[in-house]
Amino acid sequence: MSTHSSIFSSRARLRLSSPWVAYLALVVDVFVINVVAVIAYGSYLGAYLWPHQMPTTYQLLVAAPSVLMAFQFDRLYRSWRLSNVLTMLWELSKVWVAILLVEVVVLFLSKSTTEVSRVWFLIFGGGVFCCLSILRLIAYYGLHLLRAQGYNYRTLLIVGEGPTSDEVVRVIEASAFSGFRVLGRILPEALADFLSKAEGEAPQEVWLCLPLSDEHNVKVALDALGHSTANIRLIPDWFSLRLMNHGMSERLGIPMLDISASTLSGMSGFVKALEDKILATLILIFISPLMLGIALAIRLTMGGPVLFKQIRHGWNGKLINVYKFRTMVLHEPVNGEVIQATQNDQRVTRLGGFLRRTSLDELPQFVNVLQGKMSIVGPRPHAVAHNEHYKELVPRYMLRHKVKPGITGWAQVNGFRGEIDRIEKMERRVELDLFYIENMSLWFDLKIILLTVFKGFVHRNAY
Repeated sequence: MSTHSSIFSSRARLRLSSPWVAYLALVVDVFVINVVAVIAYGSYLGAYLWPHQMPTTYQLLVAAPSVLMAFQFDRLYRSWRLSNVLTMLWELSKVWVAILLVEVVVLFLSKSTTEVSRVWFLIFGGGVFCCLSILRLIAYYGLHLLRAQGYNYRTLLIVGEGPTSDEVVRVIEASAFSGFRVLGRILPEALADFLSKAEGEAPQEVWLCLPLSDEHNVKVALDALGHSTANIRLIPDWFSLRLMNHGMSERLGIPMLDISASTLSGMSGFVKALEDKILATLILIFISPLMLGIALAIRLTMGGPVLFKQIRHGWNGKLINVYKFRTMVLHEPVNGEVIQATQNDQRVTRLGGFLRRTSLDELPQFVNVLQGKMSIVGPRPHAVAHNEHYKELVPRYMLRHKVKPGITGWAQVNGFRGEIDRIEKMERRVELDLFYIENMSLWFDLKIILLTVFKGFVHRNAY
């Protein structure tokens, strides 16, 4: 074996994913829980006592998390080598909140709530979560740094050649923190010979970058790996499929690959709906005087109705009425066709132009949000006629309707709003909308809302 290989072998001995490391992490977490309990007790009750010296109820509240976290061992103490740091913290938060809720219920049912200081409980619960999160962040980024230096790596063999394997290699080379060392990239028919001649380092991971339709080569590769202890993973040609919200699901006991599925389901859908209701209510209370003033101004300067209602596609393509303040003189569509407002459009009044440029004409859509027909953040709803036109020209255009339309969106805060005079603009808008749908979260929504406040209201394309 070469000197270079020897150096890598010595570095590989740093196996921080070994089971004993996970058990050690659990011990550290238990120690942190106890220390935070002591600090919380001393800071509020004035006596720095170790948990075994505290009253019995406090002892149980400190001991229970240690046991309950051990029951979630596989969720909390698995390898996070390839996972997003937010995913790691989200798992911790779910487990810790569940533990605290269990403790609250037990205290209530045992009529022991008066025996425990609520301030202590809040300091204890929040302090433990913060400390455990900080420890995980230190470990997460510390390991990334070690792996970038060549330590704690895993050997990887890629089977297959083509665009998929090219993309996999590119991602690995750009992700030194993952700690993967590629042993080679070979064809399926050469795999058996490679494994028989492997000296020193056998692959710990084998990734088959083969099309799903290539049954022959998949079978050849699996036969060659029949005696291998490596983790074997199949990576089909996802890049050509352009999936949305993809993942594995099960229906009637049948495992399925989701190619295009709704993201508004389960807890994510509940959180999104709750976010919309709360924010829309607060915003409507805050802006109601402004809306009343705009309504009076429209009535006095234009006459006629204050609101303009237009039928647009909502969630899953269902037709909905979207409200806006009226900004144009009363007119009928030409041959039933809705014509987009353009620069210096004669139909737009002076007040209407101001409302459009400042996006104030869209304030009534918060009522749509309370009705459950729209979200505060999501792809902007287009006129039905525009959808019928662009769905034939822009790939995946109608996937925008996998979520509720929004008052503001990722495309809007990136400058893609107003008139669409070129197909390239619509393609880019759709691309940004689909990026939002793929990555939607409470934090992403709050980011878009914040960006809208600073740069999304007034735009040169809004007329």
